Amino acid sequence: MRAVDIIIKKRDGFELTKEEIQFFIEGFTNGTIDTYQASALTMAVYFRGMTDLEATYLTESILHSGDVLDLSAIKGIKVDKHSTGGVGDKTSLVVGPLVASLGIKFAKMSGRGLGHTGGTLDKLEAIPGYDINMSEENFIKQVNKIGIALVGQTGELAPADKKLYALRDVTGTVESIPLIASSIMSKKLASGADAICLDVKVGSGAFMKNVEDATKLATLMVNIGKNCGKDMTAILTNMDEPLGLAVGNSLEVVEAIDTLNGKGPKDFTELCLEVAAHLVLAAKLVNTIEEAKKLLQKQIDNKEGLNTLAKLVEAQGGDSSYIYSPEKFKAAKYITEVVAQEDGYVSHIDALAIGNAAMMLGAGRSKIGDSIDHSVGIVLAKKVNDKVCKGDILATLHSNKADVEETKKLLRSAYQISKTLVDSKLILKIIK
Repeated sequence: MRAVDIIIKKRDGFELTKEEIQFFIEGFTNGTIDTYQASALTMAVYFRGMTDLEATYLTESILHSGDVLDLSAIKGIKVDKHSTGGVGDKTSLVVGPLVASLGIKFAKMSGRGLGHTGGTLDKLEAIPGYDINMSEENFIKQVNKIGIALVGQTGELAPADKKLYALRDVTGTVESIPLIASSIMSKKLASGADAICLDVKVGSGAFMKNVEDATKLATLMVNIGKNCGKDMTAILTNMDEPLGLAVGNSLEVVEAIDTLNGKGPKDFTELCLEVAAHLVLAAKLVNTIEEAKKLLQKQIDNKEGLNTLAKLVEAQGGDSSYIYSPEKFKAAKYITEVVAQEDGYVSHIDALAIGNAAMMLGAGRSKIGDSIDHSVGIVLAKKVNDKVCKGDILATLHSNKADVEETKKLLRSAYQISKTLVDSKLILKIIK
């Protein structure tokens, strides 16, 4: 078997076999297939696409290029969620504790933020003492004991994905749906969960800008997961405005705590209940989504979800008193208000601009290795379809530097005001 023959076959639009894909990924991972040949294949995939079966074989090959977690020692059904990345997305901090409080095992490995999207690990590290590092053995022990663990990757999961992503990033093939799907699903499958709920973001602050492309990606990922024996759900959600009100690490942790206290923003609460309900259904605790949501609301009302978050923080070395007293989080030095310049209704909030504005304040990183400031960020005061009058506060900047004029301009430009209400909803589509 030769790499060039596989490249030509895909270039000409033919379906690759499992053996051909496996041969290519193994060779690229161990260095016997050169980078320029891998570049040629990814470009052929970009133009010719892949069948669901090809994408499944690609995912499995990437998956088996490194460690695969064996979570069989964890009792019961293991569930996980994944978001394709958005602004203000702190969903795991609420969904995980809620489902774990019902006895469902939530075993999750998360990532760091890069660019305008925030990472779960960065938010967790805003809690003093929280340790994201854990051995596989301790990961399993903790999930068995308290029902939840939220950590960084253990071992070397899907090393082929790291090599492929770095290559795609510099060869103009990042946007290929089969390559995106196999990248995401290889890491999710390597993490060992039985049931996975995917939150696929759509809109200005998301990687997928329209529902059509997002549907293709979500459907492919669901099919890959099913082909690998997993219980799969994908939820398409609106990222044409930030999720919730808070954007920035400790600010988002506080909003997650508020939500577990029953005082969270309407859209964020809605999404958390939707994602969690599908995981509860997959764990077979209930028969319908409606029953699941009622059960989850009960866990908010009786504070069991909040208590489980505190147990998680304590188990991973953090100061759980912050969960019950969020005012303890270090505040930024300067609070700057951005106000409306006209009367009307908020018709659009550019989530990408909000994410970039938060990054300018120090809440995110432009490249891997950049340090971040956990205390800074943005809190929105107005969301889409809210009525505003000239002079009303649209949002506040939380900064540790006095001069934030450029950030204010960017934030103001993110808001569009019109004379009429717009059609806007959070949950766009559910794919199973």
